[in-house]
Amino acid sequence: MRALRLFANVSLGLLLVAACSESPPSNGESTARDSGRPSTAQRSVHEQFLEDLRTERHVSDGGGRARLVLAEGDDGSVVAGASGRWTFEFVAGEHGIAEGGALFLLVPPFWGWSTPQPRSESHPGFTTATTSADGVQLALETVDRNLLRIGVDGRSLAAGEAIEVVYGAGSLGARADDYAESRSPFWFKVDGDGDGVSELVEAPPTIEVLAGPPARLTATLTSTATVGGEAYLTLAVLDVMASTGCHVSGQVQLESQPGGLGLPASIALDEADGGVLRVPIGTPSPGLFRVRAWLETDALEIDALSNPLRVGDGLAPVLWGDLHGHSNHSDGTGTPHDYYAYARDVSGLDFAVLTDHDHFGVRFLDANPEIWDEIQAEVDAFDQPGRFVALLGYEWTSWLYGHRHVVYFDGEGEVLSSVGASTTTPRELWDALTGRDALTFAHHSAGAPVATDWSFEPDPVLEPVTEVMSVHGSSEAADSPSGIRGGIPGNYVRDQLERGLRLGFVGSGDSHDGHPGHAHLSPLAGYRTTRPDPSGRRAPVRLGTGGLAAVRAEHVDAASLLEAFRARRTYATSGPRILLEVGLDGHRMGSTVKANELPNPAQLTLRVAGTAELERVEVIRRGAPILTSDGNGLWELGLAAELEGLVAGDFVYVRVVQRDGGLAWSSPFFIE
Repeated sequence: MRALRLFANVSLGLLLVAACSESPPSNGESTARDSGRPSTAQRSVHEQFLEDLRTERHVSDGGGRARLVLAEGDDGSVVAGASGRWTFEFVAGEHGIAEGGALFLLVPPFWGWSTPQPRSESHPGFTTATTSADGVQLALETVDRNLLRIGVDGRSLAAGEAIEVVYGAGSLGARADDYAESRSPFWFKVDGDGDGVSELVEAPPTIEVLAGPPARLTATLTSTATVGGEAYLTLAVLDVMASTGCHVSGQVQLESQPGGLGLPASIALDEADGGVLRVPIGTPSPGLFRVRAWLETDALEIDALSNPLRVGDGLAPVLWGDLHGHSNHSDGTGTPHDYYAYARDVSGLDFAVLTDHDHFGVRFLDANPEIWDEIQAEVDAFDQPGRFVALLGYEWTSWLYGHRHVVYFDGEGEVLSSVGASTTTPRELWDALTGRDALTFAHHSAGAPVATDWSFEPDPVLEPVTEVMSVHGSSEAADSPSGIRGGIPGNYVRDQLERGLRLGFVGSGDSHDGHPGHAHLSPLAGYRTTRPDPSGRRAPVRLGTGGLAAVRAEHVDAASLLEAFRARRTYATSGPRILLEVGLDGHRMGSTVKANELPNPAQLTLRVAGTAELERVEVIRRGAPILTSDGNGLWELGLAAELEGLVAGDFVYVRVVQRDGGLAWSSPFFIE
């Protein structure tokens, strides 16, 4: 089994630094490029992975088995963010562990578990290791974040001999993951011959992390519906970290704002529902609607206002999806099943794709086909055209040319690895995908952790749209709110449009918390900034970051989505389901329009319905905003603007900023 060789050539600390970050954006200056490659390219990481692939393993590396030892009546579960104590037993395999070798405990390094440490009983994560094997001495040392080395001295640990490891043995126990997840794996690795190279032990013990107390309510409406057509309201009671699994009973009160939707005044929520309901909504009359929902019990009072729903005939449907996220098979939380269930049942998305890393994390997707098979099986199980589209995908995690997620729309595909000999560059990746019903999406393209190398111009068929927003921040432009950390001048998406590239816009969550569609709700996502409060003072505000793709597709199926992506009938948000409609003299957003077919001036029309008060709407032409309209605290706004002298090479798009920090971008119109 190929896995992250934390103890041989690749440092966990390095990879944690290089992995997804939720730090504030930087205003740092650009650094020089090397051979056209952005300065954030990390060749040393790439070379370490290649060296690891070449490294031979001793027959004893990875030998043995580990299990969670449970007391009667104890299932080992823990509430997210709470503390506990767990006992594990490791039994040596047939080749044992030589004197000078080691057993390693890797506690899930993403996100929140205490680092195991042997030094202080009065600090979290105190861990002990003992053995009844006469003559064997154990030496414990924390060697990296969440990584404990248990050295074997005195003599070899023979086949069948055991080591007992107690994690959280001190007075404060060990703190669990911040997010609820099923089957959180505790990894054991064995360096059987003491050469510093180790291998994972198969079948790691797992711990169930349960949701915390109910703390918030979300209400998610279908965004568009015809008069008399289908619409749904998804209600979810979540804990403070937006995890699902809160078992609550009570009456959820519902109110149409304004009146006119067909919905019950209240609906019962039973503990068996797990805090989640999907409610059919009647749409008897045209208009723009929201639903207010609230739940009151003896111990709880929570409410929510939904996103807007526009009802009318002839509307182009808006479908919502999250194109990027991770499970605990790479550097996220939860299982593939958890991921797709959350996307469909909690976030109320229309489509989603799990994109675990090809060659990053604890086990590597490109070396463990059973993981890919599991993901494929969950895609097959959740895909329900007409209701929810589960797509197959992964993240092509190149430390040289930038990260891209690869999405298959025909229900099957393979992992084309970023460290594979024939798919190391973006061009090689596109060549391998040519003719497939597949797309790639450049991710966090303007900055950290690895910026996109735009010298490889995106394939117009395989990469017609690009990501402008995720948990990392915005890669749209240097003047974008919620800008990405480490943004490189000249490497933003708008810079590429000025070079002549034609790319539509999408957002992606890149959720590592197991919450596709709700990445922006996590208290740990985003960063603190300062914004004027009503008195005019600058007050700290947390701007949650995430990203969603809005797609104007006629049907909820993979073929319709692929066609819409390739036509660039998309727009992006930072997570909120803002309704945005933009036209240019009858052309839809994302269109290529001939300059000689446009009147002069050409008329740009837009209509936006927010999820909060609007701060401003900007029309961007070429390199800068040319028109800014104050939102005046309205929730809906319609505008018409005359654009004079549009010529070949121009591009025009709209950016929306809400007072709560929520953002939306239309795909550009391209003039030729």
